[in-house]
Amino acid sequence: MYIIDFRHDLNLLDIRWRGIFTDGAIAEYARILKRQFVEQGFQPGYLLRMDMTDSAVQTQDAVASFGRHLGDFPKARRIAIVTPSAIASMQVRRVMTQSYLRIFPWAEPALEWLLEDEAAVAGL
Repeated sequence: MYIIDFRHDLNLLDIRWRGIFTDGAIAEYARILKRQFVEQGFQPGYLLRMDMTDSAVQTQDAVASFGRHLGDFPKARRIAIVTPSAIASMQVRRVMTQSYLRIFPWAEPALEWLLEDEAAVAGL
């Protein structure tokens, strides 16, 4: 249902979702994600790209479950959500209100936007 990739070279947590999540799947996903975040040595202030291209719009119960299980997850500096779905975009905007979040229809422009910030931080 998901692929988690910690890209140290870019300080990027790159996640790809597939399908509709159940409460049990969300709990397992949250446990794995939190454990790997620590094991990989990531810190708050990382970049996050969540590709939901192959994921359906989540149920309201699933949305609430994500909040319960990941509400305490370390904060990213920038978040790029990838979804071509207008309905999924509306759901993301309703739930994720961070000022440092942007939604993109394709993965590559999302990564470019994230890395613009990284270049600015590095003084390039």
